[in-house]
Amino acid sequence: METKSNFPKMHVSFYVSNLEKSVAFYNAFFNKSADKIKAGYAKYIIEQPALVISFIENKERVKANFGHLGIQVETKAELEQYLQVAKEKGLVEKEEIGTACCYAVQDKFWVNDPDGVQWEVYYFHKDAEFNDPQYESKSAEVCCTPGEPAPKDTLNVAAVVEEEACCEPGSGCC
Repeated sequence: METKSNFPKMHVSFYVSNLEKSVAFYNAFFNKSADKIKAGYAKYIIEQPALVISFIENKERVKANFGHLGIQVETKAELEQYLQVAKEKGLVEKEEIGTACCYAVQDKFWVNDPDGVQWEVYYFHKDAEFNDPQYESKSAEVCCTPGEPAPKDTLNVAAVVEEEACCEPGSGCC
């Protein structure tokens, strides 16, 4: 299956509440200065991954909970390199090793920009047929976020009807 795209570069534009804080964060996260800064506007041109990302200061347009952004690296060594730089700059919110999220086994770390936009930098090990149990929830927003998982439903003991045990070795119930 072909996974490479013929698109030259992806462009993303975000509204931010404070351009100065956002530029300071993204200078640290991208480990480079903005390519263009104008009144209420900043742009970065990233070569790897191929991305043009711009920020427009407009506090009223900032929206929470759109999801998250991610950067997949090619090797574990590359992930460690990005992680070390992010740690040195105090950006890392959470690290996960060998997590099964979004039906893939991954190592990753998370950072949040000043407006709460979540970024994951991850190394993909392999596809998985399962998610970690912490992500098994009715809430789709639980998977692939660095926050605490949503609370699970609790068992109502009064509603349980006593039956014979059905879980036996090899039955597949556990």
